[in-house]
Amino acid sequence: MEGEKGGGEDEPVVYRGWKAMPYVIGNETFEKLGTLGTSSNLLVYLTTIFHMKSVAATTLLQIFNGTTNLAPILGAFLCDTYLGRYYTLGFASVSSLLGMFILTLTAAIKKLHPTPCNNINGEQCPDASPIQLTVLYLSFLFLVIGAGGIRPCNLAFGADQFNPQTDSGRRGINSFFNWYYFTFTVAMMISCTFIIYIQSNISWTLGLGIPAVLMFFSCAFFFLGTNLYVRVKPEGSPLSNVARVLTAAYRKRKLKLSDDNHFQSLFNPPTVDSTIRSKLPHTDQFRCLDKASIITSSDEIKLADSKVSNPWRLSTLQHVEEVKCIIRILPVWSAGMFYNIGTTQQGTFIVFQALQSDRHFGNSSFQIPAGSFTVFNMLALTIWIPIYDRIIVPRLQRITKIEGGITLLHRMGIGIFISIIALLVSAIVEEKRRSIAVHEFAGSSNKAISSMSSFWLIPQLMLFGLSEAFNAIGQVEFYYKQFPENMRSVAGSFLFLGFAISNYLCSLIVMIVHRTTGGNGKENWLAGDLNKGRLDLFYYMNAGIATLNLLYFIICAKWYRYKDLKSGTEEIPMETSKPSNDPLV
Repeated sequence: MEGEKGGGEDEPVVYRGWKAMPYVIGNETFEKLGTLGTSSNLLVYLTTIFHMKSVAATTLLQIFNGTTNLAPILGAFLCDTYLGRYYTLGFASVSSLLGMFILTLTAAIKKLHPTPCNNINGEQCPDASPIQLTVLYLSFLFLVIGAGGIRPCNLAFGADQFNPQTDSGRRGINSFFNWYYFTFTVAMMISCTFIIYIQSNISWTLGLGIPAVLMFFSCAFFFLGTNLYVRVKPEGSPLSNVARVLTAAYRKRKLKLSDDNHFQSLFNPPTVDSTIRSKLPHTDQFRCLDKASIITSSDEIKLADSKVSNPWRLSTLQHVEEVKCIIRILPVWSAGMFYNIGTTQQGTFIVFQALQSDRHFGNSSFQIPAGSFTVFNMLALTIWIPIYDRIIVPRLQRITKIEGGITLLHRMGIGIFISIIALLVSAIVEEKRRSIAVHEFAGSSNKAISSMSSFWLIPQLMLFGLSEAFNAIGQVEFYYKQFPENMRSVAGSFLFLGFAISNYLCSLIVMIVHRTTGGNGKENWLAGDLNKGRLDLFYYMNAGIATLNLLYFIICAKWYRYKDLKSGTEEIPMETSKPSNDPLV
């Protein structure tokens, strides 16, 4: 079929490039508007409509977010091994649409959510019934399946529409990435303002129905462009090579490597497709894995007879070096995972802080929705990126002689440091907010709204946005460049795996703090009423964890070796050209 990539040699691939982009970008834009519009305000929905306690709702959402970030690992495997990106994206988009539709029904149909109540006067609100929770969890399940297919495939599918062998194709890929992040920013802004305002002030049915309609448009755009797409056929999961290398190395663990120039005894054929996969030079790290490439007498017989050797017993040196790349990345990835703990915790509890602060805009009666405050995080991100790329980077490059001004590990380390400052600011602001509320409403049993303006929450949000501009975006670029080229779809899911584990760790930390703090008649640190809890101490604790993580990251960065390329199409980063004694290089 014309447009198929990976078929017979007599089937030419027709790259439509920008002709396919209205459908691809339309699908991307509406998908982000739908999913972000649904997920941005779920915490408020669970506590106000389903009457969940704040700790229970927070734990549920962190588990949901963790599972959502974990699903792309399975999605990437199914995509690369069986389905291909087109069918994976199509199935996942429909699944997301079903999830949003069912979630909308939980708000629209009275029997699918608890009876409304007014707990301001101490009225006991009814809990959700098992059937109501089942329908809610079913909507979450479809959303998780959708995220598992969309997140690892959407960027790569858009890039597939351009010919990477031509200058115009490569420029098109770069432009598509710019459009991708632009649509993400616009979707986040709209979701955190317009959609959240409708949900909080007009109607949850309308506020959840709008994202569902937008997701329907996303599906429509995607399938309308079917005849224009280049569809890359699945060629097997590259994760299989990782398993084969580890298995072969274990089987040959008793063999000995020659201390001098053992490279000559290893299986090192040319790469099958050097145009898309660069040849990795042999490295002396993790030499035990080199045993997977040792050619034994039985291997020599099979190779001499031109028979295909058993990949579970003999791996190419290229596959061994690809596994080494992944192992080198793991410690840095784990530091990024712990970095996400602080940002995730702050992103959750900022909503509760806003709810118990003065959210009026000036002297007007208008109140800013609590869930909309995360827009300031994204605002800082969007303001900083063009300033950094257009003004700061060129000047740094002239000083440091390093492409990008600073190394990727420098960038990630700066992001962790800024997150520590942001957490300390969060603790100080919360301490002040709580102090004002306690003095103003001494002896009150209800949730008191502090007279401190919620705009005092903006500095910490802007700092977290700046931190993400350094660390989170640095992580994306780091994984893209340092993973083997044939595993870049896995690299995207690998990032979300870190997010997933972070969400689960956040749930564990919240549970431990909830059960171990307080006592002697006092509420725990994370009480439903923040004025009775000590969220400021929780932020200080997270700042301490982030400080330890920074020290750990410096050790990992000092040990790390950047991937080097002997040949291929990818440009070698300037920071890999010579060693440095800098702990972050």
